[in-house]
Amino acid sequence: MRLIVASAFLILAPLSAQAAPPEGTKLADIIAKVEQAPGTQYVDEVDWNDRGYYEIEYFNKDGAKVEIKVDPKTGENVK
Repeated sequence: MRLIVASAFLILAPLSAQAAPPEGTKLADIIAKVEQAPGTQYVDEVDWNDRGYYEIEYFNKDGAKVEIKVDPKTGENVK
Protein backbone atom coordinates (compact mmCIF):
# COMPACT_ATOMS: atom_id res chain seq x y z
CA MET A 1 0.00 0.00 0.00
CA ARG A 2 2.83 2.43 0.81
CA LEU A 3 4.36 1.77 -2.59
CA ILE A 4 1.12 2.74 -4.32
CA VAL A 5 0.83 5.97 -2.31
CA ALA A 6 4.48 6.82 -2.94
CA SER A 7 4.07 6.15 -6.67
CA ALA A 8 0.99 8.34 -6.85
CA PHE A 9 2.85 11.17 -5.10
CA LEU A 10 5.74 10.96 -7.57
CA ILE A 11 3.31 11.14 -10.49
CA LEU A 12 1.25 14.04 -9.10
CA ALA A 13 4.09 16.11 -7.60
CA PRO A 14 5.19 17.69 -10.93
CA LEU A 15 1.60 18.76 -11.62
CA SER A 16 1.37 20.76 -8.40
CA ALA A 17 4.81 22.30 -8.95
CA GLN A 18 3.76 24.10 -12.14
CA ALA A 19 3.92 27.88 -11.98
CA ALA A 20 0.66 29.79 -11.90
CA PRO A 21 -0.10 33.08 -13.64
CA PRO A 22 1.18 36.06 -11.60
CA GLU A 23 -1.03 38.15 -9.34
CA GLY A 24 -2.86 40.96 -11.12
CA THR A 25 -3.24 39.07 -14.39
CA LYS A 26 -6.23 40.28 -16.38
CA LEU A 27 -7.05 37.21 -18.47
CA ALA A 28 -10.57 38.43 -19.25
CA ASP A 29 -9.13 41.70 -20.61
CA ILE A 30 -6.59 39.82 -22.74
CA ILE A 31 -9.26 37.55 -24.22
CA ALA A 32 -11.55 40.53 -24.88
CA LYS A 33 -8.72 42.27 -26.75
CA VAL A 34 -8.21 39.20 -28.95
CA GLU A 35 -11.96 38.84 -29.59
CA GLN A 36 -12.27 42.50 -30.59
CA ALA A 37 -9.43 42.39 -33.10
CA PRO A 38 -10.59 42.78 -36.71
CA GLY A 39 -11.20 39.43 -38.36
CA THR A 40 -11.39 37.33 -35.19
CA GLN A 41 -14.17 34.73 -35.31
CA TYR A 42 -13.72 33.12 -31.86
CA VAL A 43 -11.16 32.16 -29.21
CA ASP A 44 -10.82 28.38 -29.12
CA GLU A 45 -8.30 27.69 -26.36
CA VAL A 46 -6.27 29.46 -23.67
CA ASP A 47 -3.43 27.75 -21.80
CA TRP A 48 -0.89 28.94 -19.24
CA ASN A 49 2.71 28.18 -20.17
CA ASP A 50 5.19 27.66 -17.32
CA ARG A 51 7.58 30.00 -19.12
CA GLY A 52 5.38 32.91 -18.09
CA TYR A 53 2.83 33.59 -20.82
CA TYR A 54 -0.61 32.63 -22.07
CA GLU A 55 -0.89 30.57 -25.24
CA ILE A 56 -4.07 31.62 -27.03
CA GLU A 57 -5.52 29.83 -30.03
CA TYR A 58 -8.24 31.49 -32.06
CA PHE A 59 -9.80 31.35 -35.51
CA ASN A 60 -10.25 34.18 -38.00
CA LYS A 61 -13.45 34.71 -39.96
CA ASP A 62 -11.76 33.14 -43.00
CA GLY A 63 -11.22 29.93 -40.97
CA ALA A 64 -7.48 30.40 -40.41
CA LYS A 65 -6.17 29.14 -37.07
CA VAL A 66 -3.94 31.60 -35.20
CA GLU A 67 -1.76 30.85 -32.17
CA ILE A 68 -0.26 33.67 -30.12
CA LYS A 69 1.71 33.99 -26.89
CA VAL A 70 0.70 36.86 -24.61
CA ASP A 71 2.49 38.40 -21.62
CA PRO A 72 0.03 38.22 -18.67
CA LYS A 73 1.00 41.60 -17.21
CA THR A 74 1.22 43.76 -20.31
CA GLY A 75 -1.21 41.97 -22.62
CA GLU A 76 1.35 42.28 -25.42
CA ASN A 77 2.39 39.46 -27.73
CA VAL A 78 5.54 37.53 -26.79
CA LYS A 79 7.87 36.41 -29.58
